[in-house]
Amino acid sequence: MSMERISRKANLLKPFNVDNIEVRKDEYFADAFIVDLPLDSMPDHIWQDIFESKWRTSRHLWDRKLFVIGDKLRLVTSPDDFQAKLDWVEAMIHEANNAVDEQILASEREQERRTKDEVLKQTLWEEKARIEIIKETLRRKF
Repeated sequence: MSMERISRKANLLKPFNVDNIEVRKDEYFADAFIVDLPLDSMPDHIWQDIFESKWRTSRHLWDRKLFVIGDKLRLVTSPDDFQAKLDWVEAMIHEANNAVDEQILASEREQERRTKDEVLKQTLWEEKARIEIIKETLRRKF
């Protein structure tokens, strides 16, 4: 059996208290703000890798950055079209979670295949053992 690690999903914590969300001016980019969005759990490194891959290949990379920091997503962006940017964040989370689902399904299929292979090997071994018992009986008899 493979000891391959399977990730688990993460989502934005909903509902959350907006007054508890840290929003501050970014010191490096003139028009940018930093917004820390709470997650429902602390994502493991596998989910983080998948998530980073998804958002970095997004066509919206040019005007925003995302970082996983503990159980938060840090969005660094301008306030322009902020609702659309929040929708984008949720879409990136959804894509990462879909990739986790695909990973889990592939792992389950691999485990099923290995189990079938092991059952087949066991069945063939038992069949060979029975054949040997029959041959041994024939040797003793004749």
